[in-house]
Amino acid sequence: MKAPRLLAKMWNAVADGGAGPQLPPTVLPGILGGMGGAFAYDSANPFSQEGADWNPLLRSPDNEINLNRDRMAARARDLFHNDGWARGVVTRATDNVIGAQWRLVAKPDYRALSQRYGKGFDPVWADEFRRVVEAEWRTWSEDPLFLCDQQQRLSVQQMLRLAFMHRVKDGESLIRLHYDEGRLPMGSDYAMTMEVIHPDRLSNPWQQIDTHFLRGGVELNDNGAHIAYHIRRAHQFDYFDAVESVEWERVARYTPWGRPVLVHSYDHDDADQHRGLSIFTPIMNRFRMLSRYDQAELQQALIQTCFATFFESPYDSDDVMGGEEGSAYQNLRREFHDQNPISINGVRIPSLAPGEKVSTVSASRPYSGFAEFHRAFLRNFSAATGLSAEQISMDYSQTNYSSSRSSFLEASKTLYRRRMDFGADTARPIYVAHLEEQFDRKRVPLPRNAPDFLDARAAFSRCWWIGPARGWVDPVAERKGAIMGLDAGFGTLERECAEQGLDYEEVLDQRATERKQMTDRGIPFPEWAMGVPANDVQKEPEAT
Repeated sequence: MKAPRLLAKMWNAVADGGAGPQLPPTVLPGILGGMGGAFAYDSANPFSQEGADWNPLLRSPDNEINLNRDRMAARARDLFHNDGWARGVVTRATDNVIGAQWRLVAKPDYRALSQRYGKGFDPVWADEFRRVVEAEWRTWSEDPLFLCDQQQRLSVQQMLRLAFMHRVKDGESLIRLHYDEGRLPMGSDYAMTMEVIHPDRLSNPWQQIDTHFLRGGVELNDNGAHIAYHIRRAHQFDYFDAVESVEWERVARYTPWGRPVLVHSYDHDDADQHRGLSIFTPIMNRFRMLSRYDQAELQQALIQTCFATFFESPYDSDDVMGGEEGSAYQNLRREFHDQNPISINGVRIPSLAPGEKVSTVSASRPYSGFAEFHRAFLRNFSAATGLSAEQISMDYSQTNYSSSRSSFLEASKTLYRRRMDFGADTARPIYVAHLEEQFDRKRVPLPRNAPDFLDARAAFSRCWWIGPARGWVDPVAERKGAIMGLDAGFGTLERECAEQGLDYEEVLDQRATERKQMTDRGIPFPEWAMGVPANDVQKEPEAT
């Protein structure tokens, strides 16, 4: 069939489905030709040279993810296990979002409480409430016996860091909140405990296909809200828990009165998405190919190192590779070399039999563009992961201060957003559950006629979190800028300290302690202890 007739047949088949007009073969090429053709957008043209074999299907987010989730997660985990850059991506993201500390800053909405429940909710009360609540949180979350962990292995800080690592490499995190009164006799002040659950254990019971109310182990209501999760009692590849691995437990998202029970968090790339995707998903194949390329280059360089020199002979393999005693030719060669040792001033000169010559291997690998080739891949990886190329490779030799600072600022936006998201959908529900128990045990200061915690949960539990220190690229210049911003009223000591992973009250208390100790010892105050304005600090001393 000629091309015009084939195109016309295809076009008319589409037109039949849409009740469109039938076109003769001689008309269609004219419509498809020209500058615009029949399609206002080139990306919609199914007959173009660029898009003829590009026909992705429209799928729902759950259909895209859930059917292939286990394979994608396994590949992402393999990269994390065996590729240095992949592990670096997860490590850098975790260190910049959670880091070595994750500190609660309670900020009750005293204005909303005051408007609704009386003037007793004022800034003085809010400050007292914050101090007490943060102290109770620290007592529980930093328990030296790890009684905050259901498995008694990690602190809350470490469990949150582990959950975030799952969120980056597996695409989602699961934390179950238990109420175990058996911890109280052991010395714990609270019955609440946490358990980090491996995301692989979240699945439909007996691997049944998704339904309207069950998507990848997530149970939904008519509104599409998560109401429960189906968790395997053991990982599917735990051979020592073979029975438990085929048993599922239904865990409600909340108790009937609204206390969080299971916290499921992930990044939402699409509406109606109920499972998460690994950060490596868009670059997984390239990551794998680059890893294999690195191995091939290394193997080739190793082979060339091991076989640097060899002899060439015009004779066949039977003569060259004789038996145990060797062929007659090989015996003659051996006798020739034994009887003709040649040396000049003690330096041995190799003498070869007729037809032999010595050849060497030129070690030309890796080729000269190897480093630039890696940097091109690295830029692609950094764009997909939201980190700078320098953060992933830990190589700052190809950048200066300005470019490094610019890339750091752009990466900081993504990292800050991830920190805020993790604080909102993971850390705060945990804090809400713990704060509820604080109220139940009457350990928080409250004014008269204060409402029950459940009646003002949002106002009481308002908070934010201090993550890891941002650090300095140029400590002198950036600290001067911070001081100038404080003097101009563009910032607060609380925010400046928080960006460096510090609690401003602890800083002030420590400074007061140090001033007192200097006074007691008769040590003169340095400039930082005297509270000299930033503009005065920068002045040059006057000549005498």
